[in-house]
Amino acid sequence: EVRLMESGGGSVQAGGALKLSCKADGFFFNERDMAWFRKAPGKECELVSKMAFNGLIHYADFAKGRFTVSQDNAEYTMYLQMNSLKPEDTAVYYCAAVDRFTAVWALERMKCARSDSGYWGQGTQVLVSS
Repeated sequence: EVRLMESGGGSVQAGGALKLSCKADGFFFNERDMAWFRKAPGKECELVSKMAFNGLIHYADFAKGRFTVSQDNAEYTMYLQMNSLKPEDTAVYYCAAVDRFTAVWALERMKCARSDSGYWGQGTQVLVSS
């Protein structure tokens, strides 16, 4: 069953911006922690950010100062605003709903694979050219 859906990806030149959306059902949005991940070809899965059910947000070091997470509770949607994009940001970006209180270190061990716990969207592609 599809419970999450990402959108907003596309192609952009370095220095540009994109805003990704993750549409979730109300249960996940209100009762779970939400996270953004990304995976580039030939590279490991990376945690981008975590938004806890209480609103606390964690950002990966590469995202700090450039990426911003926000939410629209009425629309059950989480956003990822990405500014000053770099070619190394090229990846498929996923959103996921995970259990409350899932530690950042546990999220960082996930593989962006079907074997991972929680519920995942199918991803949206981001291509950044130099």
